[in-house]
Amino acid sequence: MNEENYSVAYEFVFLGISRSWAMQLFLLIFSFVFYVTIVLGNFLIMFTVIFDPHLHSPMYLLLSNLSFIDLCLSSVCVPKMIYDLFFEHKTISFQGCITQICFIHVFGGSEMVLLISMAFDRYVAICTPLHYVTIMNSRLCIFLILGSWVIGLIYSVAQLAFVVNLPFCGPNEIDSFYCDLSCFIRLACADYKLEFMVTGNSGFISIGTLFLPIISYTHILVTVQKHCSNVLSRAFSTLSAHITVVVLFFGPCIFFYVWPFPKIPVDKFFSVFNFVITPVLNPSVYTFRIKEMKVSMKRLISQLGSSRKNL
Repeated sequence: MNEENYSVAYEFVFLGISRSWAMQLFLLIFSFVFYVTIVLGNFLIMFTVIFDPHLHSPMYLLLSNLSFIDLCLSSVCVPKMIYDLFFEHKTISFQGCITQICFIHVFGGSEMVLLISMAFDRYVAICTPLHYVTIMNSRLCIFLILGSWVIGLIYSVAQLAFVVNLPFCGPNEIDSFYCDLSCFIRLACADYKLEFMVTGNSGFISIGTLFLPIISYTHILVTVQKHCSNVLSRAFSTLSAHITVVVLFFGPCIFFYVWPFPKIPVDKFFSVFNFVITPVLNPSVYTFRIKEMKVSMKRLISQLGSSRKNL
């Protein structure tokens, strides 16, 4: 097809998750309740870490940044999905689609790096506790947080570099509730090898990134196993929250890339899981598994209640 015969797609149409009105009503209520929980839960973690001096340590600063990323990642797609559930015709502009893809990869890439940083923090705290304050100082903590955002931005730019100038001359329907990169590429008048290259690149990065936290946590457990069982029990209790979050984040991503039955759609389910369920589970996991967080949250809530009574 000649370049002059291309027609420009000014907007894309989302096919959504289901065409059933009963299912859409359920998704509307489900998504709204979970999104409110996401906002309240992650804001509570961020405010608790910021206003409680006892939590001004690298572990909790990294946790606060994780809550912020989860909140942002969910906010990229979920409000738009809730809004679209009110209408039969669900559309997004070309610029809006590119912007959504950009932010999804910025926040997703940042979270990958941040989870590695949190694994490194636990490694230093458990395996070299006497040198923890020296190694995990405020300068390194800030460097890890800023580094996660910079790498996330680079990852997003690298992905968009392949697709931002693609021509679109065919259908403009995206079989999803958000601008998925692979679905976006399928609509372009270009070679489909690009889809496999970009998807393979994302899958390789996700799987490769997962091995770093796994290696760190494995080394920690092997190291503390040489000590008494009480040390191992405390270490595993501390690590269990981190391991759970890593599995929740990387599990759906990797399963999506290695799913051997492409004709059986699982991407919508995992997308809902990543954008709606995981950002709710993360604050829940850290709230119920880390004693210091529970104590600090109760203290913050009681202080807010006392201030309200005084007013």
